[in-house]
Amino acid sequence: MTGSSESLSLSGIKVGVVGLGKMGWHFAKRLHDDGAEVFIHSRTREKASEHEARGLVYCQTPAELAQKIDGGFIIICVTDTDAVEQVICSDQGLLLAIDPGTLVIDMGTTQVMNTRILAGKIEKAEAKYLDAPVSGGAIGAEQGALSIMVGGADDDFHRALPLFNVLGQNINHVGPLGAGQIAKTANQMIVAMTIDAVAEALTLASRAGADPAKVRNALLGGFADSRILELHGQRMIERDFEPGARATVQLKDVVQAVELSEHYDLHLSGLETALTLWQGMVDGGLGDLDQAGFIRAVEKLN
Repeated sequence: MTGSSESLSLSGIKVGVVGLGKMGWHFAKRLHDDGAEVFIHSRTREKASEHEARGLVYCQTPAELAQKIDGGFIIICVTDTDAVEQVICSDQGLLLAIDPGTLVIDMGTTQVMNTRILAGKIEKAEAKYLDAPVSGGAIGAEQGALSIMVGGADDDFHRALPLFNVLGQNINHVGPLGAGQIAKTANQMIVAMTIDAVAEALTLASRAGADPAKVRNALLGGFADSRILELHGQRMIERDFEPGARATVQLKDVVQAVELSEHYDLHLSGLETALTLWQGMVDGGLGDLDQAGFIRAVEKLN
């Protein structure tokens, strides 16, 4: 699927989107442009104004949204595990009004054990649940080019696939409930440690007398190449730290990865070092920078 407004491939489908941050805002727009009837909710009403002008329907609470989608789809894209729990379980949460058969899809990065507990509560209400976190950032969300990692029942995955095809390109059903979040945890571990490696390598190159921009260009296409080197490395060189994904969010994901490793009695020294480094960046007042701003933290240590 292209996700274009011409195909209207989602015509007649009702979708609710809870959370209109950098990702959810684009989810709502792409689904609307592809023909879905989209209902939206955000704690900050102003984030919905442009969507309302285009015909998307604002709901005052998650419960109101659940009522209006008539057993369709609800996508949750909020900041952290606590926020997902509020959307589902608060006194105006989805559980207050969710219809049997509704498919709830958590597309944020949520702690694995909590995901399974929340899925159980949704299923007790005779609704369905998928965990489907994404990778690719706001640019990927805008372009419909995200990687989507899905956990849940096979039937529910195939039911949601038309939506996923509008939002992403690399779509994988990883396994049962929680498996999508496990995959995202692995993703965020690799991202955290690779950003550190790129930042330290470029800092060393500069200190040793080489042009870091030329070093980066020399590494592209070799074994050290990665999307992190390509995108975040370029931002480091340009000193462009306007947040696409804030360091505070990366720290939250590293903390969740450490919690998961501890739950399974794993000692992962690289992950534990990453936690110390990202915590140091945030504690040093750099938490509102883009992830690429990690190079500032490396420079401060030197």
